[in-house]
Amino acid sequence: MQRFEKLKSSKYYGFILLAVMVLFFYAIFKILTPGNFGSPQNLYAYLQSSIIYSVGGCGLYFIVVMGLFDFAVGSNIVLSSIVGVILSQRFGYVGFIVGCLGCGTIIGILIGILYNQLNVPSMIVTVGLMLIFESVAVFVAGGSKQTLPENLRFFSGAPGNLILAILAFLLMYFILNYTRIGTYCNAIGSNEFTAKNMGINVKKYKLIGFALLHFFVGIMAILTVSYGTTMTALTGMSTMSRNFQPLMGTFFGVAFRKYGTPITAIIVGEFIIAIIFNGFVALGAPTTVQNIVTGAALLVIVALTARGKKGSVVK
Repeated sequence: MQRFEKLKSSKYYGFILLAVMVLFFYAIFKILTPGNFGSPQNLYAYLQSSIIYSVGGCGLYFIVVMGLFDFAVGSNIVLSSIVGVILSQRFGYVGFIVGCLGCGTIIGILIGILYNQLNVPSMIVTVGLMLIFESVAVFVAGGSKQTLPENLRFFSGAPGNLILAILAFLLMYFILNYTRIGTYCNAIGSNEFTAKNMGINVKKYKLIGFALLHFFVGIMAILTVSYGTTMTALTGMSTMSRNFQPLMGTFFGVAFRKYGTPITAIIVGEFIIAIIFNGFVALGAPTTVQNIVTGAALLVIVALTARGKKGSVVK
């Protein structure tokens, strides 16, 4: 018992726990469907898709840790992807990268300003803006599917996507550990009233949180449209589904923050989710079953994340 408590207090406990979770879910589906699941090639493919959501999960961490949510992430992915693709057709890689990152960041700043000025819950603000951004994306795209030129697909697979994702993870690590932003975001999330009394400009750092989130969404847009090569604008809250998979990775990060491994937890958490999804695909499970598992996993992760934080509210 003492040995277990010593291990639990170790800085390596979070890494060990994540590794056990990966092995557990991998073993389950490998036993159930050994022929078409879990080969080295399969695992590499799962990683290729999961790192896209990991980047979005890193961005979401900056606001979720403060008790905020953003349902405009999916619509921004679509809009930023479309803007980037359109600009790429004239300015090449510069237009593509600047278009995605610039559009994403501007939208984040706009969301942060409106949230601070309106003084209503972030969910309400971002759901309303999601509908607006969906309509703007349709207008910008001209009602047609946008295709990334073949000569601009460096980020569609390794090594391009891995390089960009690793740079995003390093940026998050630097911000969390070596800037006031990371310190103040955690302080606001722990107790906003105390943070204000300490002299922290809460509204300023919430605005910065939204801006950082959507900068990472811009990176995610680069990876998303590169991986899929096309992007189509949709309306009627159709982009909502793009919010949840990166959000689940964020909840892993928040849950493992106490072990000092939020970034690792986001990356590994998204990989675990990819294993589960692809495991059910290998089993031939219908989409409805996958959706049930997604919802159940989200509830479990939220419950584990919220444990010990009764009374906290979504702002």
